[in-house]
Amino acid sequence: MSTTPPSVDRRIRKSKVALKNALLSLMQTKDFKHISITDIVQLADLNRGTFYKHYPDKEELLEEIIDEVMKDLITSYRAPYESLTVFEVSKLTASAIKIFEHVATNANFYTLLGKSNILAGLQARVCNELSQLVLQDISNRTIQTKINIKMLANYQAYAIWGMITVWIDSEFLYSPDYMAEQLLAILHQNSFNDTESRS
Repeated sequence: MSTTPPSVDRRIRKSKVALKNALLSLMQTKDFKHISITDIVQLADLNRGTFYKHYPDKEELLEEIIDEVMKDLITSYRAPYESLTVFEVSKLTASAIKIFEHVATNANFYTLLGKSNILAGLQARVCNELSQLVLQDISNRTIQTKINIKMLANYQAYAIWGMITVWIDSEFLYSPDYMAEQLLAILHQNSFNDTESRS
């Protein structure tokens, strides 16, 4: 059991959030290698001692941001499945789809991911994570024997990432609800086409 007072926990969380937001904000206009600890703490309105209390360097700070976003991505993707024993597209609702809310909440991160080379290689990591999640989803469903499920999982993962990329390019013109409705409509369309092809 933690003996840290709640007020201290809140202060730590607040400081770490400020540092993360500052780094992401700076990365919108500067190369990561040119961002100093001083830049980060000045924008976060904290001192260097506070930074080093939580992180040994800026690389560790960035890695924690990435890890947290990846964990939240997984949670958001799995949200529609949590209360279902059997997943059926026909019973899925737009309000159950949380992945676009996740992207909107982390808009600065995903803008960097979609519009710059600062987080090189991370797009592939996101798509791989999505692919693994899709693979777990479709492994519990009946798939035509001719279909390679790994290829299907990658196809669906990159399709979702494609929607996110369009959204980023539009500077988040659409609401998360609209994006969820569009994904659901596409899933329904694909499900309908699959049914027709088997009839």
